[in-house]
Amino acid sequence: MGRRVERFTYEKNRAMSLDSKKRLSYRLDLLPVIMPFHRRAKNELMPGDLVYYGPSPEFYGIGEIVQREEKVCVVDFRGTGLLGIHKDEILINYLIPIHTLNLTGVLKTKV
Repeated sequence: MGRRVERFTYEKNRAMSLDSKKRLSYRLDLLPVIMPFHRRAKNELMPGDLVYYGPSPEFYGIGEIVQREEKVCVVDFRGTGLLGIHKDEILINYLIPIHTLNLTGVLKTKV
């Protein structure tokens, strides 16, 4: 019974933390979810490109590539997602560029 209570408390706290975050200024829920090893996830990324985290766009938000190494990019998300993450190192397969998919029209739609 103790495990059920812990699990319920964890799920409740997780849901509350996501609900209590700021309201997103862009419709990130309209961005397509792309898994890391899908053919659309293979992209040439350069510093300065705007990208989003393919598997869950709402959590990280939209960020700019600050630095690129062989298979890893440092991305500055500036707290645009639900989790409020600013900078993170992410494998290139997980990042989807905004310009390649021509998603600027989707993002201009305000909530």
